[in-house]
Amino acid sequence: MEKLKLIEPTMEYSCEIQNFRQEFLDCGDSLDGCGSLERFERCEDWLEQVERCKKWETVPKNWVPATQFICVRESDGKVVGVIQVRHELSDYLRNYAGHIGYSVRPSERRKGYAAWMLQNVLPYCKSLGIHDVMVSCLADNEGSRRTILRSGGVYDGTVRESREDVLLEKYWIHI
Repeated sequence: MEKLKLIEPTMEYSCEIQNFRQEFLDCGDSLDGCGSLERFERCEDWLEQVERCKKWETVPKNWVPATQFICVRESDGKVVGVIQVRHELSDYLRNYAGHIGYSVRPSERRKGYAAWMLQNVLPYCKSLGIHDVMVSCLADNEGSRRTILRSGGVYDGTVRESREDVLLEKYWIHI
């Protein structure tokens, strides 16, 4: 596997972040775990939101603090994935979305990047005092299911999320 690094996003990667976003939009794919990246045409605006989301004092209403990471392939500086750690669970997150959301760039899938991101963000979760991490995936997303299971995920059930009208499988990873 290529050498990767998980870092908090900065303007240094703005072009790559924009390219990452555009690839998802061009494919009509959802940007799960990207902290609303799809809504922001300007990377600066997204980065401002990412910064605000780190603390209770500045996080948007009905959200919880979260830390956003980008996964950068070191050989070419390409952003191949994004992963978000939510510092605690609201009722909605507990029932559906969990502590972690992630996406891998469509052109970079099936290379093990999601599993690498998930395994490498778990120590950060532990540093926040999260010892049991909830992760969910769409019931028909076999790749994400395998990623979660490979990282020690234990199945906890399937639920219907009514806003999007989707079935989500919930898993817990004990750190």
